[in-house]
Amino acid sequence: MSELTISVGPQHPGSGHFRLIINVDGDRITKATPDPGYVHRGVEKQAEYREYLQNIPLLERPVISDSNGSVYAYVLAVETLAGLMVPERGQYIRVLMAELNRMMSHLYWLAIYGIFLGHSTMFMWPFGDREAIIDLAQRVAGTRLTYSFFVPGGVRNDLPDGFKDETLRAFEFLEKRLEEYEAIFVKNPIFAQRTRGVGILSRNDATRLGVVGPTLRGSGIDSDTRKDEPYDVYDKLEFEVPSFPDGDCYSRVLVRLEEIKQSMRIVRQAVKSIPEGPFRLRLPSVMRPPAGSVYARTEAARGAYAYFIRSEGEKTPYRLKISSPSFRNLPAFGFLMKEAHLADMPTIYWSLDYWPLEADR
Repeated sequence: MSELTISVGPQHPGSGHFRLIINVDGDRITKATPDPGYVHRGVEKQAEYREYLQNIPLLERPVISDSNGSVYAYVLAVETLAGLMVPERGQYIRVLMAELNRMMSHLYWLAIYGIFLGHSTMFMWPFGDREAIIDLAQRVAGTRLTYSFFVPGGVRNDLPDGFKDETLRAFEFLEKRLEEYEAIFVKNPIFAQRTRGVGILSRNDATRLGVVGPTLRGSGIDSDTRKDEPYDVYDKLEFEVPSFPDGDCYSRVLVRLEEIKQSMRIVRQAVKSIPEGPFRLRLPSVMRPPAGSVYARTEAARGAYAYFIRSEGEKTPYRLKISSPSFRNLPAFGFLMKEAHLADMPTIYWSLDYWPLEADR
């Protein structure tokens, strides 16, 4: 046997500043070793030197495509430490914005997946259609990609006038586009051949490796923090947790497309049933939560996102640790790529929606 070692990344634009060391024998991958750490910024340690409110824009930076999802659990953790009860209207707005961000993230992923499978239309369409959702979030938060919108005690801004009607119009447009995605991409025989039966992660292996999010649900496990451990007003809204049993790349695509539909379902309910009233608590700019430890978890676009915070009663956290979904899904790389064809490497890689900055922190 004559093996060749290939370094995929970190400079390759498709690797996302992440290195994957691949050993190949012919066109078969014999071993795949993830080599993260190229974008490690020490966010956890930096957060221990910043005030609680100052940490919000910092903690968004590792996950630009899902900035609300990346700070949701942090804000919940701080509120638990401080014993805060968020106004119901603020809870609804949080859920609404988190679901808009989930849709943005999945559309971004779909565009990247399309181009790496050679389908340039599926690169351009989702990126263009994503603008309709970005415009909605911009109307609420005032910025386009990172928002610093969730704060302890609620959200920064109330919903603007006419937001409900704008949202419903945007969703009518996106639903038609999802039907077109299915016709030209999901039902495309070439796409099906490249993804069905490729990168199979069984139910048992998904549990054993501890993967989360769409990767877990693509293996037939309908686990979702929004259902398993509801927070804010998720327990008042009706939605399904999509899961598909085959565990291959094709199933992971179907999960994310169905999640976009379920996010629209959640947002529709939120804009119709949101109560009147305050959207945040009036709090001092410098918070000093009492001493104690707290753990909070939410369901971000890529899966369960969790924070552990230790407070000593000062204006900065004594300790802050992050458990991100991309880090949790990292063990799947080596497992899924072993014995796969080299040409299937991009198919498997991007089916996991791995975000290096989220894992490196």
